[in-house]
Amino acid sequence: MCWSTSFPASSAPPRSSASWALPGRADQDAIKGNVMKRVSRYRDGRRLGRRAAFAVLVCANVVMMATASAPSPIYPLYRERWGLSVTMLTVVFAVYVVGLLGALLTVGSLSDRLGRRPVLVAALLVAAASTAIFWTADGIVSLLIARVVQGIATGTATGGLAAGLVDLSPERRPQLGPTMTAVGTSIGMATGAGVVGLLVQLTSRPDAYVFPVLTLTFVVLAAVILRIPETLAPRAFRLASLRPRVRVPREVRPAFLASVPALVAGWAVTGLFLSLTPSLVSNVLHVRFGAAGGLSIAALFLANSVGGFWSVRHAARLATLLGAVLLTLGAFGLAVAIAVASPAIYVGGSVVAGLGVGLTFNGSLRAISAVTTAKSRSEVFSAVYVISYAALSLPALAAGLAAPSWGLETTGYLYVGFVGALSVAAALDAGRSRAHRPTGDPMRTVRESELTANGPAAERAASSRFRLRLPQGEWPQHETPPYDDTSPRAA
Repeated sequence: MCWSTSFPASSAPPRSSASWALPGRADQDAIKGNVMKRVSRYRDGRRLGRRAAFAVLVCANVVMMATASAPSPIYPLYRERWGLSVTMLTVVFAVYVVGLLGALLTVGSLSDRLGRRPVLVAALLVAAASTAIFWTADGIVSLLIARVVQGIATGTATGGLAAGLVDLSPERRPQLGPTMTAVGTSIGMATGAGVVGLLVQLTSRPDAYVFPVLTLTFVVLAAVILRIPETLAPRAFRLASLRPRVRVPREVRPAFLASVPALVAGWAVTGLFLSLTPSLVSNVLHVRFGAAGGLSIAALFLANSVGGFWSVRHAARLATLLGAVLLTLGAFGLAVAIAVASPAIYVGGSVVAGLGVGLTFNGSLRAISAVTTAKSRSEVFSAVYVISYAALSLPALAAGLAAPSWGLETTGYLYVGFVGALSVAAALDAGRSRAHRPTGDPMRTVRESELTANGPAAERAASSRFRLRLPQGEWPQHETPPYDDTSPRAA
């Protein structure tokens, strides 16, 4: 990794604060000219340290995702309370994604311009407003408004959270950022669905307990995030940057496009569970336990978390391939469970499919993160989530519209068959990509091209394995890791 430091004109870098192990001045100049970086001083008595800031962003990601899944187990109660149809419940689920995609397409990359901190604070306050609306909801209209506002909050925060976690990753474990993004997403959704599912069994008004707590939590998180260090200098803001668009830099496109089949397959499974599983469990599998729907969703996402951690032990391409195979097996298990009305087989299929989702999503994020830079990171992750949430919502909405005419059982078969076909395609694509991957270390190839452009001095400096030791209270704003975080040795 290459660093650039700047000091006041009247002072030199203090010898006691930093020690350099570079062969010579020419090598230092070559390294500085390689990729421009900045060292920011953040600890002034008000800012959190790097590890604490990383932990805060992980917590914010978990809570945001828990809030996204929390309403799903309450849908059957809403249906009874206000006389809603399955189609209307699916519309309630879909408008969340409409708000989310709208935010991703317009303000999803805003943290690349304004900085991570202000965008995340605003998103968390909007999320608090959405849970407050849920708290006071008295009918379908307020429910729809709450879901749209919640989607806007999630879409605004998603890119900044993912980019901030990569920015604040430990220097020796840069893969931890995308890993915690994926694992935090699944843990949050599992927690939201599981806890609310249990409350559904204990009380007829779980929303009266869940949403006040979430509202307060978001306000507290917004206050804490005001104290995290800013990892990106604000740039000039232009209204034109809010035009709806999905942009992926040219150098990132090969890795991005290679990840699309697995992303679509994994998130389509998630859409099935968040929209139809509570109804399938009660009406097709004939389970009368009130918490069963929420616990089924929790099982998927807990397995998703395990799959995310498991993927760190494998190269990104291999993790994606294993995940796609498990998604195929999980979809088959879900189809068998619907055919024989077996809750046990359904849970087993959920666990296998969840492992597959975790492997594919984490592998895809790591492969994409390895080729992004800080200036475009939020924009790239926003594009990832546009694809992901479109895959989550569109099949689920189609299934909700088909259910009244075809019945839940037939709709379930069709949905699971669709997921199985996507999973097979993703497995074939991942296997083909792995078989035809270029030889050598992809990240090393990128670094070598940079060094060649900067001449022999840079090559000598890089080979010397120089190391910058920063004083307490400073860290460099890093971009692409100095080695390939898609390889097992990075774990």
